[in-house]
Amino acid sequence: MKQEKSQWKLFLETLSAAQWEFTFVLLGVTCLTLVVSLMFTSLWPLSALYFVWLVKDWHTPERGGRRTEFVRNWRIWGHLRDYFPIKLVKTAELDPKKNYILGIHPHGIMCAGGYTCFSTESCGFAEAFPGMRSSLAVLAGLFRIPLFREYIMSAGLLSVSRASLTHVLSKSGKGIALSIVIGGAEESLSSSPGVNTVVMRHRKGFVRMALEHGADLVPVYSFGENELFRQVIFSEGSVGRRLQDLFKRLIGFAPCLFLGDRFGLLPYRTPITSVVGAPIAVPKLLVPTEEEVDHYHNLYMESLSKLFHEHKVSCGLSESHELQII
Repeated sequence: MKQEKSQWKLFLETLSAAQWEFTFVLLGVTCLTLVVSLMFTSLWPLSALYFVWLVKDWHTPERGGRRTEFVRNWRIWGHLRDYFPIKLVKTAELDPKKNYILGIHPHGIMCAGGYTCFSTESCGFAEAFPGMRSSLAVLAGLFRIPLFREYIMSAGLLSVSRASLTHVLSKSGKGIALSIVIGGAEESLSSSPGVNTVVMRHRKGFVRMALEHGADLVPVYSFGENELFRQVIFSEGSVGRRLQDLFKRLIGFAPCLFLGDRFGLLPYRTPITSVVGAPIAVPKLLVPTEEEVDHYHNLYMESLSKLFHEHKVSCGLSESHELQII
């Protein structure tokens, strides 16, 4: 029999979801505004000292970041997990003597499954995969935002730049599970309830990176990710879509117009199940050819499709649901 949650527990879950959404949507702007505003007050030395530190520390996000287990193990992440709830499902072992690139699908609006499962310990990644160290790579531009960069680095987030990924896979030892949201900003624009669309037919950089470093590829599908918000989808060629594409080209991510629960602000309490597939063995090739990249890219797409269809019914979808890869 399912245990009823107390009002206090429900409040903590709601607070955690609001905190997570505020971080995603507004915290970067808030941090930037704060640091700049202090320059025009008697506290200007604080901002000046921070900018000196920022210059000195500029390349840290591309050199492994500054992860702290304290932040990754905050209790608030457990409440965020329970809000939906979010569950991590393991289908195969990961060898701690090897490195892996985990492709996260779909992006959704805010990538709740990817963040909670691979950038916090609330879903039990370390317990499920002993000896493995998970990190989530995100938009490089986020690490240029004062103060905000310190917070996201403390949670173990890494820059998705080539220099950053190369550093992690070549200088951080073995047992690395490097998670990348393959579809990125483009995929977020197609996120909508009932939609199972992933953008990756022309996304091959992660496969090339895996081949260059001999890191096995692992597909991950987060069922329920697209159900958290209802998005206004602009048709191709419309003014709204052109503005989104322009914004994406300029700063790296696309502004989405979406509504959720509770006055349209919070995500819906929809279960998310992030299923980690079986690894695809990848050889180490210092200079992989286009044919070799295409071969392993095709293997990856086939493995992702198989993973989706094997688990869709147990994760709440009907047998008729299909995965669209564009």
